[in-house]
Amino acid sequence: MKKYERAISLVLVAGASLTALFFIVKQNMEAAILAMTIMFTFTNFFRSRTFKEKGHEKEAKWMQKMSMIFAVLSIIVLYIIVTG
Repeated sequence: MKKYERAISLVLVAGASLTALFFIVKQNMEAAILAMTIMFTFTNFFRSRTFKEKGHEKEAKWMQKMSMIFAVLSIIVLYIIVTG
């Protein structure tokens, strides 16, 4: 992973984590859950790229699938928040 990619991943994961913490403090659990699923999407996506670069193809595929699952869950949570 290149230096700027690492910085981007750090900013995205930290931003999602801080957003989740903010909404937990504000007691808005729906938004906190959305921020946490987005955070898990980012962490698994960047972890899959790191595994792939190291030659761990099986682990990279697993993390990529987990990233997709959390992305779908993020969309579902967003839909629930909007329609709820």
